[in-house]
Amino acid sequence: MDVELNEDQMMLQEMTRRFLEDKSPTGALRRVVDGGSGVDREIWRQGAELGWIALFVPEENGGIAEAAQGVIDAAIVAEELGRVVFSGPFLSSSIVALAIAQSGSEAQRQEWLPGLSAGETIATWCFAGAGTKGGTEPGSVTVSGGSGGHVLDGVAAYVENAEIADLFLVTALGDEGLLQFVLSADTDGISIEPMEALDLGRGLATVRFDGVKAGPEARLGDGGADAFERQLQAALVLQCAETVGVTDRAFEFTLEWVNDRHAFGRPIGSYQALKHRLANHAMQLEGAKAAAAHAARSVQAGAPDAAIAVSVAKSQCGRFATEIIRDCLQMHGGIGLTWEHDIHFYLRRAASNEMLWGSPAVHHERLARLAGI
Repeated sequence: MDVELNEDQMMLQEMTRRFLEDKSPTGALRRVVDGGSGVDREIWRQGAELGWIALFVPEENGGIAEAAQGVIDAAIVAEELGRVVFSGPFLSSSIVALAIAQSGSEAQRQEWLPGLSAGETIATWCFAGAGTKGGTEPGSVTVSGGSGGHVLDGVAAYVENAEIADLFLVTALGDEGLLQFVLSADTDGISIEPMEALDLGRGLATVRFDGVKAGPEARLGDGGADAFERQLQAALVLQCAETVGVTDRAFEFTLEWVNDRHAFGRPIGSYQALKHRLANHAMQLEGAKAAAAHAARSVQAGAPDAAIAVSVAKSQCGRFATEIIRDCLQMHGGIGLTWEHDIHFYLRRAASNEMLWGSPAVHHERLARLAGI
């Protein structure tokens, strides 16, 4: 993150990096992929003990939100997770924790936030359908009913970690506009269909709601477009930060490779053709870092232009990350195309992030709408 970190934030960054290097290097991702579990729950719980989800949770519910800059601090963690292509529900659980902390009743906060903060509860967000602008517009799940209870119907696609989730945050569209609900994953009428995903370290699924009954105790606040927008902005900040970490680390080990690999008696990185490509990618990467950092600061501060900042960041990070890492793979030559080399995991995560929560093209359209064009 291109943000001036305070002492606590530097400590959080260092602790997270050391923990991930020890407990969850890319070798751990390979074990998760081979095992087909989607996440190592013990590593996730240990990571949560470092305060990853607690950044959004009030102290009375087991968190540290009052002492943290939630969005910026979480972006610092997300970038470190990206550097190892972490397989875990950080983004999805963070957004659900944020939503409950901001809009939940006292009973909802007491029931769900301690478990989320401790890493014992895994949560995810359901709101977008397969044809809804790549996952940025709600409405594929509908709600009917009134004060005595509601009924949810519809399909949410591209839901991260749905198969391992204990809790669903559902954004649904009804006569009252957007409403939100928190539902246990074992609620009657909810079914999960895994989707084939490019990113082998992150499970995606389609979640169906067939006449799902949601009592008054499940409704989260008053709903509304403002709550949805706050959640979407925070999700995009964390995704962009992760993408920056993915790209930065792939670029780092590519620089090491081109300086170590020799051809015709000299390092391949000394040839002008590669130098120019690497210089261009370095500029693209720095631009993406700056955009992601500005988005984090804007969302944390609740700036009026925060929506613009996050869409600019998503457009920059999404486009350049895939371009940079694809070229890094080419610079590795044949070894870069093998299963044994880690770079394909980085490319898979970057390409997946480029499309989830809206492609660059979708965010260009969003920017035009925000600018009144």
